[in-house]
Amino acid sequence: MQSLFGFGQSADIDVVLDGVESRKSADIKTEEGKKERHLLYYDGETVSGKVNVALKKPGSKLEHQGIKIEFIGQIDLFYDRGNHHEFTSLVKDLARPGELMQNTAYSFEFQNVEKPFESYTGSNVRLRYFLRVTIVRRISDIVKEVDIVVHTLSSYPDANNSIKMEVGIEDCLHIEFEYNKSKYHLKDVIVGKIYFLLVRIKIKHMEIAIIKRETTGSGPNSYLENETIAKYEIMDGAPVKGESIPIRVFLAGYDLTPTMRDINKKFSVRYYLNLVLMDDEDRRYFKQQEITLWRKGEKARKVGSGMAQSPTMNMPTHLVSGDHSRREVNVESDADVVNAPGVESMRREVDSPTGVNNSEATVDTSPIVQSPLEGNPPLMSD
Repeated sequence: MQSLFGFGQSADIDVVLDGVESRKSADIKTEEGKKERHLLYYDGETVSGKVNVALKKPGSKLEHQGIKIEFIGQIDLFYDRGNHHEFTSLVKDLARPGELMQNTAYSFEFQNVEKPFESYTGSNVRLRYFLRVTIVRRISDIVKEVDIVVHTLSSYPDANNSIKMEVGIEDCLHIEFEYNKSKYHLKDVIVGKIYFLLVRIKIKHMEIAIIKRETTGSGPNSYLENETIAKYEIMDGAPVKGESIPIRVFLAGYDLTPTMRDINKKFSVRYYLNLVLMDDEDRRYFKQQEITLWRKGEKARKVGSGMAQSPTMNMPTHLVSGDHSRREVNVESDADVVNAPGVESMRREVDSPTGVNNSEATVDTSPIVQSPLEGNPPLMSD
């Protein structure tokens, strides 16, 4: 209808980024859950290219009040769609007010752009980077947006303590679980073991799950979303005192993001290992332990001096980096186990509150998948 009165869009805008042939691309989810593929950038890299403006009717002219391009980093909260929270905003003018008489191309460059956070699309929030070209007109502007994907590379110190904890149900069950590290890169392998110190209840099976917890907003506008990324049955049958169950989970096959904390004071994304036991009366007991996920840089590349150098990496302040202390446990008898200090209690799933705090959460009821990497131990009686 606008075109009938001459108000319609009279030009097409195309943005061509430099290095399209050589630059890597990456997938990111849309709000609808579909995957889109865009060019991949890192913090500090230059974003440059060309803007092509093509007139729809040959021989026509386009009056405008200026042409500009913006580089924007923005957080959108799905429950507050009217507000866009920009944490990065750069503007460059491409043309002064005037008339376009023919198809025109404009070069642009945003040099060494700061991109502090990783691109992310979750259940209630989206963090995106995009270029926006605007042809300013008196009636209606002509706008074109092009998204890019940003990955944040991290480098952690050599110190990466294992997680070791003794948990149980008073006078009934005491177990010790250990994971080899507290921080894992996105292609890492979680290796651990469960050791039974005291068994006085009949356990039917045990499972371990990776849970992603997304927290958005604050106060009354705070939303928490738990998602079970993976769930494996690691034991089927009744264990006995002294039995050890191995754990091995490969992370490479899952759609994971780095751990993020208090991103621009808008949202956080954290990951937990959830250990769940079920007894013969179908009562479920669980204990969660937070782990840190981070994105590892590419393999080292050679430089002029012959030394290997990794891509630029840093430790962003929004990544969780708390240390987990290791506590040795040496209990010899059932009496020692019952009276052992520092034993943390496992919680029944039915007793867990609806609102989940930072250390414990209720596991969803999605089907358990038998890990192809671990076989079940033989059935053992008390």
